[in-house]
Amino acid sequence: MTDLIDKSAALSPRRAVGGRASPWLTEARALLTLSTPLVLTQLAQMAIGTTDLVLLGRYSQTALASVAIGSTVYWFAWLLGGGPASAVSPMIAHILGERAGNRGGVRASLRMGLWAVGIVSLVVMPIMWSAKPILLALHQQPELADGAGKFVTIVSIGLPFSLSTMVLSGFATALGHPRSGLWVSLATIVFNALAGWTLIYGHFGAPRLGIVGSGMATCGSAVFGFLMMLAIIHRNPDLRVYRMFRRFARPVHVKLAEVFRLGLPIGVTTLFEAMLFNAMTLLMGTYGATALAAHQIAMNAASITFMVPLGIGMASTVRVGLAAGAGDRVGARRAGMVALGVGGVFMASSGVLMAVFGSTVASLYLGKGAHDAAVIAMAALFLRYAAAFQLFDGLQVVGARVLRGLKDARVPMILAGASYWLVGAPVCIFLAVGLNLRGEGIWLGFVVCLAVAAFLMCARFLRLTRLGRVKR
Repeated sequence: MTDLIDKSAALSPRRAVGGRASPWLTEARALLTLSTPLVLTQLAQMAIGTTDLVLLGRYSQTALASVAIGSTVYWFAWLLGGGPASAVSPMIAHILGERAGNRGGVRASLRMGLWAVGIVSLVVMPIMWSAKPILLALHQQPELADGAGKFVTIVSIGLPFSLSTMVLSGFATALGHPRSGLWVSLATIVFNALAGWTLIYGHFGAPRLGIVGSGMATCGSAVFGFLMMLAIIHRNPDLRVYRMFRRFARPVHVKLAEVFRLGLPIGVTTLFEAMLFNAMTLLMGTYGATALAAHQIAMNAASITFMVPLGIGMASTVRVGLAAGAGDRVGARRAGMVALGVGGVFMASSGVLMAVFGSTVASLYLGKGAHDAAVIAMAALFLRYAAAFQLFDGLQVVGARVLRGLKDARVPMILAGASYWLVGAPVCIFLAVGLNLRGEGIWLGFVVCLAVAAFLMCARFLRLTRLGRVKR
């Protein structure tokens, strides 16, 4: 196999020289090199959100609840915008796989990715500004809807900055610099915590702003992350050489169309999954506070392990894209299979640990009161179901992203919709309500829909690479 990027041996799939190394082992090493910073970046992003919850939870339960319901509107907008932002990485990987050092092509894709973020932001920000009437229409408490509306309106200003940082991070990752996003995330944790502590509670002479202060801190963190990412790119000669702002105002219609053609299905795919879990959280809420608290604990624990295959999947998009851009069907298949294997092994292992130590994990979230004991027992039960779907969850998230490496987004969107809403939602409701399994029925439904999604995504990838229909 020929080199795909001369300047980045760690990223370029190579044929073993003199039989000294298996191409599968070489691919695994390259994948781990690229994915490790991405995994840590995803975990850092979770830490930012956790910091917000802790600060608000200690300020006011009402403020915490307002942000919780307001975040549903924010994440709806963010996920739609995140699709086009995610399209930049596979586009650049294809360009570099086809011709290493194609600065013009990379720059055009990056510029149009930023253009797409601006366009999408203009569409979704008015939705965010309407958070209060939307939540009132959904019969949320007026006090909570009012607080949520204030919060979402403020953080909407940071949305284009957050999505632009995602574009820039994808650009850096495709060029072999995944640590750039990690440094930004780590610095943002500190900035967000300090800004939130200052503005929410009124320290250092600042007014005590509560939920408004939290929104300002979150918005400021998005701007800070974007500016820091720009600074990192400017200081890195490997990235600076692409001159990202050269002729920035000049449209490249073909690239802009490709960003939306690839990115919108990616956004909808992610939205399908997120909407299912959000909807089932609302259903779980009808079974009481204990069930809902246990559900949230189990979901948080499962979300932490999910960050690992997510980071592996993001790296696999680049690895598969490089081979696909070079027209190397064998290399693309190998890159995808290695990623699926690594992600699957990790999640299977985490599933075993989750099943064995479920009660211990759940107890980390709560105290030792009588009510806490009931929540821990139920959370441990839910974690056994989470253990059962760990492997499937890892395979479906990596599977969706290796398909992105092939620039295959429309069919995976359809497969996701079928898995989560034609299978997942009906099964969850039937088991929980029809068979009166309640919370257990919801979690068993998760196992079923994630297994279907994993099978469909993996089968799609194997079919495309076997038939040699790798897009260039």
